Amino acid sequence: MMPFSVTKILVVAVIVILSVAIGNISTFIKVHFEPSNYITLKHSKGSSPNLTSNLQMKRISTSYEDLIWFVQISDIHISMFRAMDRISELEEFCNITLDAIKPAVVLASGDLTDAKSVDTLGSQQYEDEWKLYRNALDKCQVAKKTVWLDVRGNHDNFNVRGPTAKENYYRNYSMQGAANPRSYLHTVRTESGKVFSFIALDACLDPGPKRPFNFFGLVNERETEHLKSLVRKAAEAGSAHSVWFGHYPTSCILSADQGVRLLIASDPQVQAYLCGHLHTLGGVTPHMYTLQQAGFLELELADWKDSRVYRVAAIDHGLFSFIDVRHREWPIALVTNPKHALFYVPGREPEHISASSTHVRVLAFSTAEITSVKMKIDEEEWQTCYHIKGPLYVNSWDPKLYLKGLHHIKVEVSDGAGRTSLYEQPFSLDGTRPNYLIFPRILLMMNMTTILQVLFGI
Repeated sequence: MMPFSVTKILVVAVIVILSVAIGNISTFIKVHFEPSNYITLKHSKGSSPNLTSNLQMKRISTSYEDLIWFVQISDIHISMFRAMDRISELEEFCNITLDAIKPAVVLASGDLTDAKSVDTLGSQQYEDEWKLYRNALDKCQVAKKTVWLDVRGNHDNFNVRGPTAKENYYRNYSMQGAANPRSYLHTVRTESGKVFSFIALDACLDPGPKRPFNFFGLVNERETEHLKSLVRKAAEAGSAHSVWFGHYPTSCILSADQGVRLLIASDPQVQAYLCGHLHTLGGVTPHMYTLQQAGFLELELADWKDSRVYRVAAIDHGLFSFIDVRHREWPIALVTNPKHALFYVPGREPEHISASSTHVRVLAFSTAEITSVKMKIDEEEWQTCYHIKGPLYVNSWDPKLYLKGLHHIKVEVSDGAGRTSLYEQPFSLDGTRPNYLIFPRILLMMNMTTILQVLFGI
């Protein structure tokens, strides 16, 4: 019997082939075979309530306000039988990495435990795995450092007969399970009074099938209404921006009503949906990102299990930015203005705010003191950024020099341990952007409901 990781790859491959057969990627062909190497986004006529006119928007300069950063980790797969370094390095992550980054929240997007038996396809919930997970968080005093927002994945739901079943250890050993057994809302209010919302989407089946029949998630009518109520609560709390997170990519979620993508998009403040589940498909697709047609970013994160990858993300003056980082990779730099051209979210982020800004902004993190942050645009000379507060470094610039087309910004950050990292990303001030990679985009934008209906008919 082949390993399930290989089975997962084959399942996805078959789905992709079927999606091609039923004409499910015509939109991708249209996008990726245009004559130009780049496409220019058409801004939506309507704006989300969180977008105000340029005159009302606070200009991006050196302010430390209107800034939040957080971390995502996914597919940890704590196991009693395999790779005990997953847990030891998770403790290192909680002790060292979180101390260096100091995130407002950590999003743990499912498959917290492995739940796989020693045999090839067996599965069950092991209480000892859940104890290892919780003990690691408690040992590192994570609750004193940040807010750990965990949500279930399909492995956390293998062979779970229902929410009140004894084997539903998520209720007892996760950080959120006792108070939030399924989808939930968490809000963060900054010192300046700005409110940011994080909505956890739990699409686990009820009851939870055993391996390998738990690959897809489901958001039924009851869960849909619950998620809508969370959106209303976020609005009542005065939320300015929201991030959704869950285990399953939207292409792997069956849903009632109008579909999970339109459900997410119904949140007027949402900018991104962060997920896991697909790992890297055996290294074939280490980066799975897309802008959904519903108008939000969907960003799958590589697994902690084998890849030891986590994500640092920020919302700075309404602009969402992120970088995926390998464990023990220091120092880290995240450019928040001007943001990466590929990840601009039309209609959900303030238009032209970078074009009217006065400073480039970089968040720099390391386990040692940051000694230098430098930047250069295109082929210009290197310039030194100066420290404002916390991880924020800035340098003045004239955006009028870069109003047309695609440009590149490079950032070099050094620390007291003698380490230096170089980061480069494209940016544009007129909506020009490079294309997404086609295969990851197909994986994240497939219409799974249609595919399964065709399979059922066959």
